[in-house]
Amino acid sequence: MTVPVAVVGPTATGKSDLAVELALRLGGEVVNADAMQLYRGMDIGTAKVTERERRGVPHHLLDVLEVTETASVAAYQRHARAVVERLLDQGRTPVLVGGSGLYVQAVLDDLVFPGTDEAIRARLEDELAVVGAPALHQRLAGLDPAAALAILPSNGRRVVRALEVIELTGRPFSATMPKPGPARYGAVLVGLDRAVSELDERVDLRVDRMFEAGLVDEVRALEARGLREGRTASRALGYQQVLAAFDGELTLADAAAETARATRRFVRRQRSWFRRDQRVTWFDAGRDGLVGDVLALLGK
Repeated sequence: MTVPVAVVGPTATGKSDLAVELALRLGGEVVNADAMQLYRGMDIGTAKVTERERRGVPHHLLDVLEVTETASVAAYQRHARAVVERLLDQGRTPVLVGGSGLYVQAVLDDLVFPGTDEAIRARLEDELAVVGAPALHQRLAGLDPAAALAILPSNGRRVVRALEVIELTGRPFSATMPKPGPARYGAVLVGLDRAVSELDERVDLRVDRMFEAGLVDEVRALEARGLREGRTASRALGYQQVLAAFDGELTLADAAAETARATRRFVRRQRSWFRRDQRVTWFDAGRDGLVGDVLALLGK
């Protein structure tokens, strides 16, 4: 029986490489579960796999949005499930890979998205512009501590959404999130992690390489395509720091250093998110024989 495999864990652990190798060994295809890799042109700053790195394995849900569009978990859920179900019907193994925990959960859990109210949303967004995301996050922490734990204080868009749902439904935002049960489609969840110090070094090296590879030019080109108008894309790690440098708020050296710091903080929140899911079987990403061990878990 063919079932999906989800490769999850913090940034810079090597998830993409493992996903490609598993797809090659299992006769599968890769399904992206990284919110920022949905965007066309956001390549260097998201460490998007190149054509060469894909090694001929088809990849789905990469480069499907313009930077001016707002990423929607509900829309992603529809598209990703359609891809997964088509691959399963074809006897192909879907290999879901990414560090956006909510996106992975949207595919594998019975996640239902509450409606929206434009008036409430507009009022909260106006308030966000005045007081800032951290202040709204403090309010969320008082109303729904579980939701606040799962949402970065800097992620104004998600904070606004959580407050909107609370006001709209009268229930905690976290109440709309299902408790993990058996994964949809019988999926197997594989987690990759590394020692904290090792992962911090890998993050720093990755950020250095991104700036050396032309991240600044990439951001400049995307700015011309409306990056600043994008409520999701403009807040991506690395991109928001370079935009701040363009505005004179940071030097480029400071932008690189802040990108690394913010990414290290993000890694810790990713680890906390995924470690709560007891369905994940964890592996040291640096261990010898990693692929063989994962295949053994899958009974291959």
